[in-house]
Amino acid sequence: MDVIFDIPVIGLLVQFVVYLGQVLPLISPTILVLATPIAFGALCGFMNERSGVVNIGIEGMMLTSAFVGWYVASLVNQALPGGAGGPLGITFPLLIGLLGAVLAGMTVSALHAWLSITIRADQIISGTIINILALGLTGYLNTLISQQAPPTAGSFDRLTAPSAIADIPLIGWILKMFIQQGPIAMSVILFVIVLQVLLYRSRWGLRTRAVGEHPRAAETVGIDVIRLRYRNVILGGIFAGLAGGFLTLEATNGFQSGMTVGRGFIALAALIFGRWTPVGAFLAALLFAVSGAIGTAVRIAPPAGDLSGLGDLLTAMPGQVFTALPYIVTIIVLAGVVGRSVPPAADGQPYERESKAA
Repeated sequence: MDVIFDIPVIGLLVQFVVYLGQVLPLISPTILVLATPIAFGALCGFMNERSGVVNIGIEGMMLTSAFVGWYVASLVNQALPGGAGGPLGITFPLLIGLLGAVLAGMTVSALHAWLSITIRADQIISGTIINILALGLTGYLNTLISQQAPPTAGSFDRLTAPSAIADIPLIGWILKMFIQQGPIAMSVILFVIVLQVLLYRSRWGLRTRAVGEHPRAAETVGIDVIRLRYRNVILGGIFAGLAGGFLTLEATNGFQSGMTVGRGFIALAALIFGRWTPVGAFLAALLFAVSGAIGTAVRIAPPAGDLSGLGDLLTAMPGQVFTALPYIVTIIVLAGVVGRSVPPAADGQPYERESKAA
């Protein structure tokens, strides 16, 4: 192995793979924390694009939900202070804040549905408007509210994985990744599995795939294309709301302007890389999260021993390189996937009923 390590370039790549195998069990909970908002954003995009509606406004939906969830929880906490916390730090203000985040996501999704389906505006422009509006409005409101210094409502707590589970050979670290989380992060795998099953094993999934592939044919067999698209786009806002609520009510306990930092766009990349399926999108989100967690791994457990050459290289890199790594990986993945991953045939195409078209 030492001989391979000494080969220029290739040796470093091999060292990096070995290092990942060593360090992933240590940072597995962090990986899911980073993957959760991306996965929820991808599920939002899945609900839209499988119905034939392009949504690049996921970033704005997540940001709006993050702000609303945080502010609603703060207001409820001021009105009802001192409430006892339940398991995983669940309190009434946090629950109401999470509900507010979900409703905010659904409201912005309803706006996108109206622009894209009823007005038949360009769906890319609609999503862009949502992103710009959300960034500007939440930043302005946050500046006003922060001057009042509202008390935080806290955040959901993480569950501690029992050592008996974490010590299981081979799969213990994977189980720890899903168990040692707060309630929102733990729910993501449930939503992924349910949506994957429903997509291929339910009447709703059959109709959604039909509308996304050939809406005209779907209309002829009695499927209300407009209603189904509206319903799926608005329901997709639930997942954008959960992503935003996770950022301010579980990953942190406050709001910062622009705190989504491009996660909505990475979620779209995960959706494309995952071939517009919930499981595929979730696995892609984990891939992007691993790239984001490398900086944390280098700080807590840098390569040493036989991997010292790699360790010297990684520790000498500025932290900004590791911060940018998920975006670099996103570009590389899209460069290799775009053109090979085929979206639903009617994705992005406004639909007009035959009677009106005539």
